[in-house]
Amino acid sequence: MIKKIVATLVIAGVSHVYAQVPEDALRMSWNTPAGTARSQAIGGAMGALGGDITAAFTNPAGLAVYKTSEMVITPGIGFLTNKSDFRGTGTTGLNKSNFAMGTSGVVFAFQDRFSNWSSKAFSIAINRAADFNGVAHYKGLNDFSSYSEQFLEEAAANRLDTSDVYDYPFTSGMAYYTYLIDFVLDDNGNFAGFKSMPLKSLEDDSPGFNQEKTITTSGGITEIALGFAANKNDKVYFGGSLGIPIMSYTRNTLFRESDASGDPDNNFNYSEYYQHYSSKGAGMNLKLGVIFKPLPPLRIGLGLHTPTLYGLSEKSNASMTTDTENYPPSPGVVSVTSGELNDNRDASFRYSLTSPWKFMVSGAYIFGQEADVRSQKGFVSADLEYVTMASSRFSAAGSDYYYSDDDDYYNQINDITKDLYKGTFNARIGGELKFNTLMVRAGLGYYGNPYRDKELEASRMNISTGVGYRNRGVFVDLTYVHQLTKNVDFPYRLADVANTYATIKGSGSNVLLTFGFKF
Repeated sequence: MIKKIVATLVIAGVSHVYAQVPEDALRMSWNTPAGTARSQAIGGAMGALGGDITAAFTNPAGLAVYKTSEMVITPGIGFLTNKSDFRGTGTTGLNKSNFAMGTSGVVFAFQDRFSNWSSKAFSIAINRAADFNGVAHYKGLNDFSSYSEQFLEEAAANRLDTSDVYDYPFTSGMAYYTYLIDFVLDDNGNFAGFKSMPLKSLEDDSPGFNQEKTITTSGGITEIALGFAANKNDKVYFGGSLGIPIMSYTRNTLFRESDASGDPDNNFNYSEYYQHYSSKGAGMNLKLGVIFKPLPPLRIGLGLHTPTLYGLSEKSNASMTTDTENYPPSPGVVSVTSGELNDNRDASFRYSLTSPWKFMVSGAYIFGQEADVRSQKGFVSADLEYVTMASSRFSAAGSDYYYSDDDDYYNQINDITKDLYKGTFNARIGGELKFNTLMVRAGLGYYGNPYRDKELEASRMNISTGVGYRNRGVFVDLTYVHQLTKNVDFPYRLADVANTYATIKGSGSNVLLTFGFKF
């Protein structure tokens, strides 16, 4: 399946250095949202519980559990590291730390003793829906393909020659300028296509290429939510929230390929490709939910998250340096930037992205006397969530560069996204034990593999624990979350050979502290 998808990308003239690719859809939808320290301590399993401002981002019906108003702030700090494996070579993890704000805001609760609707609540909250901060690094020996081949495939698929190869200033144009690829002539002296300089090494029984890639990312999705919920006779709770996610993402990528033979006369020493990419925008979504209490201690929740409709803009630029040693037309080391080949302009695009649907079913059991919160001894809670990952869709919104206004282009990208990804199940479970004014908590969250191809393994897991203090309307919660992630990264993609990829395993530690008071 991977090879089929790659072939379609090449025929369409699509590359990660161009406009939108399926990975953009995955980045925007496969994430583990933050929350208050209390909600994170129980694995994020808040769908049937309520009584926490995080409900505005999970199941808004939980806001109706509030009987008094509340203000909350949740600062946090994260530490990230990862280890990778690329073609049998392991790479030590790189570290990065960042500050991130968890769910914060205010809930206004109103009681009505003269109506079946015994209480209502309105909330204004902000949350970190996705965190893009990270560093990934891998390296290894590749003895069957070169990253230069992607430029040969692009040139062949689009029937490029030396007169129009510079129309691709972010890819083939730079490869040709630096002599990473060069033209060949037929017996009559006519143009016959392009050749790769590194591939000559493989023909001479070279051990291959040392390949290395570093990806540094930053940014995230910060979502503002306006929520409203109502409680009917303390048995059924209804709620909804309007979400406005604001996205910012920056990625710097450096790929290096060098000759592993040590031969100074095979016309290839090394080549480096650097890309700076940034994307930003905002969207809108709607979350709806209901919670039932068939028995006093039992709560059952249902939640629905509509797709987010994003309006996004992105920019990118690139540079390449290649050393072809003693190759006659080349002066040796040649460097070029995409701006030099594109009138000093970055590639820029504006487009729309529709994220997947989310469906959630939840359950919670309260230990202790339900009517008196002070008598409760604890609870267990669980969420099961389904995300229609393959339903993400791109559409045109304007551009000053090729492809972005082409409906056929977006149709192909959407078809590839559907083929590459599948719906995923996410599960969260947690609980709390209460000792008068003190609470202890623990939880687990698991986020499933979004890839349809079974060869590609990916998952995310959060293991959490925390403590809390509540007394006289003031509360403080402290939580530690240990994150374990697994994903894949392709250094480049080719249509005519098997594609190699790196497995990246990450681990992280998040510490959150929530302060709040009732009024």
